[in-house]
Amino acid sequence: MARIIPIATDTDRAEAIAAATDVLLRHRPVAIPTETVYGLAADATHPAAITSIYETKGRPRFNPLICHMADLAMAERYAVFDPISRKLAEAFWPGPLTLVLPLKENCGIHLLATAGLDTVGIRVPVGFTAKLIRSLGRPLAAPSANSSGRISPTTARHVEADLGQKIEVIVDGGPCPVGVESTIVKVEEGEIRLLRPGGIEAEAIEAVTGKTVIRPKASGTAAIEAPGMLASHYAPNASVRLNATKVSSTEALIAFGASNISGASTATAVFNLSPNGDLAEAASNLFDFLKRADASGAGGIAVAPIPDEGLGEAINDRLMRAAAPRGTEG
Repeated sequence: MARIIPIATDTDRAEAIAAATDVLLRHRPVAIPTETVYGLAADATHPAAITSIYETKGRPRFNPLICHMADLAMAERYAVFDPISRKLAEAFWPGPLTLVLPLKENCGIHLLATAGLDTVGIRVPVGFTAKLIRSLGRPLAAPSANSSGRISPTTARHVEADLGQKIEVIVDGGPCPVGVESTIVKVEEGEIRLLRPGGIEAEAIEAVTGKTVIRPKASGTAAIEAPGMLASHYAPNASVRLNATKVSSTEALIAFGASNISGASTATAVFNLSPNGDLAEAASNLFDFLKRADASGAGGIAVAPIPDEGLGEAINDRLMRAAAPRGTEG
């Protein structure tokens, strides 16, 4: 069973860094807190370490991993930055933005982490994880710390319930404040392509760069260039029904705002992402409430309409993938 280490004090953090480093140097993964979701981290430069991530999660090898860096200077040792990507890094790092960039030749990141691509997704996280990376002196590949395709964890207990029998250490940094994964963008020929909406709003990227962010194709046939692009992902065991205006007694309801959903009083369970209609609050609650609804014993999960603006774009992306037909996750 995994050892859970809190990081409430300086002493705790030093103990957590020492324990996590010991596991990482043995090429095993550890669960770490970030501002987005908990990650399952291992040395991005070592093939056995990266393989341990795929095996622990049951993750398809063709699905690349985000590589986390301590800061921009460290990221520059591994990837080539164009002027727009550098501007975005300076504006949003540390934070929930991943940039897909060309790999530097012989940089040391193993091809297993990039799924053989000549690009790499790079992010600089807030807080403890950046300190751990700086102490280790190597980038950490870190997808979400959950079984592949399932709901992402936003607390240490979520990780323990899913992967606690498979890993040695879970660093407990409390609930993740953002609650959805990072936004992923790729700059090509001066254009900014959104590969995955997330914790940074596309509108914020447009405000910094003065450029329109190009949204992904709706067909779902795009090649896998970054994590979170599989059709079925973030899925609970129960089926998920979106844009619900009514709910049955056999379903759990995930509501939003003051929406009046017919049948809510007799639903198996009711969770409101944000009674006040705050999209940031809704994002931080999303995965936790999906897990609670799934554990309620309901035959299905009905989700009220969520505005498709700001962070609502990321929330709806996760919900659409959670509701997608199973068997399309690779």
